[in-house]
Amino acid sequence: MSKKIHKRHIIKAITWRIIGTLDTILLSWLISGDPFIGLKVGAFEVVTKMLLYYLHEQIWFRINITSSKKRHLFKTITWRIVGTLDTMILAWVITGNPLTGLSIGAAEVLSKMLLYYLHERAWYKIDFGLEKRKRLSEWKKT
Repeated sequence: MSKKIHKRHIIKAITWRIIGTLDTILLSWLISGDPFIGLKVGAFEVVTKMLLYYLHEQIWFRINITSSKKRHLFKTITWRIVGTLDTMILAWVITGNPLTGLSIGAAEVLSKMLLYYLHERAWYKIDFGLEKRKRLSEWKKT
């Protein structure tokens, strides 16, 4: 795997984590009623989710599904399962209340799936790190 692919996955992880963390902070604050709970859950998630997202990207890079919309849908579902479990566990540990963790995780499911799908579609249009696709698209233009 080329170094550019690794860079692509790292940059995708960073952009997604910014979007995802802001969503988590907001939802955790609204559900717990405490802005500091939202900030704590968001801060811990930055570390755990960056690592989990990078690993998820590495696994999906090896899966050959040619339909981009199908691929993005399946990636969205698998990532949401991993992400929701991580959020629920972190929120439970931080608040000491499993129901709060469950509530925050449940609220995230829809918002994060929509945000993740849109993130994947945007990155699909970016050729950075995909030399083969870039060369192919340039060749088709000629």
